[in-house]
Amino acid sequence: MTEIVNTAQSAAWNGYEGDHWAANHDRYDAVNSGFNEPLLVAAHIARGDRVLDIGCGNGQLTRLAAQRAAAATGVDLSGPMLARAREQAGVQGVDNVSFIQGDAQVHPFPNAAFDVALSRFGIMFFADPVVAFANIARALRPGGRLAFVSMTALPDSATGRVFGAAAAHLPDFEISPSRNDFADPDTMRRLLTTAGFTRVDVRRVEADSTWGADITDATRFVMDWGPVRYHRGLREFAADEQVRAAIARALEPFVRHDGVHLSAAAWLVTATKPLP
Repeated sequence: MTEIVNTAQSAAWNGYEGDHWAANHDRYDAVNSGFNEPLLVAAHIARGDRVLDIGCGNGQLTRLAAQRAAAATGVDLSGPMLARAREQAGVQGVDNVSFIQGDAQVHPFPNAAFDVALSRFGIMFFADPVVAFANIARALRPGGRLAFVSMTALPDSATGRVFGAAAAHLPDFEISPSRNDFADPDTMRRLLTTAGFTRVDVRRVEADSTWGADITDATRFVMDWGPVRYHRGLREFAADEQVRAAIARALEPFVRHDGVHLSAAAWLVTATKPLP
């Protein structure tokens, strides 16, 4: 692994957080995969394109991009998730993908090596977003395209209501994204312009998000989600029954015959590296 500057995120994604996402890759994909098609369409991937997936995690988006492109490369801090990504690529027979463990903010990507850079929520945790996006821009050819999705402000969403119910019983639990920069369209436009991108466009998209087979299953999954589990631990798990009951009540309106479905919202952002 190359130089890491985002040490706090590296520790999280190579600890419990990364292990949980890798072990539950299918569940996290069920939560987030509704954004795959809007993101891939917005990226305008062509058959000959070389694609870079930033914060690729378990690699679902990387594999889907590879099926439309000449090749796709995923980069992530998390060793456990990259191991899962490689395993799934082998299982699915996707052979034009590769995965790199590294910090996208400083990783020495070859200059102008990619036509498209993608990210499904992986860009929200940069230690220095301007430096990170400038490094990504360097890795894109002139005229190359950037497309990513980031979280909207959670308190205004169905997901936010569920985590807000848990937050009422947990100390200092915040339900906003780790960096508010990526919940605010104007801030994202400014960051990307400063990093050297042009033609920045931000629009809201919604997708179905599946959290479990039933209330019990979905509640257990939310209870084990990294930030919730961490804040439960601050109370030495003394509030578990209160938290579990609050989450279950918040999930009740979203039960369907085939599982627990929340309507999720995201910002779909596209930009272009300018021509010389």
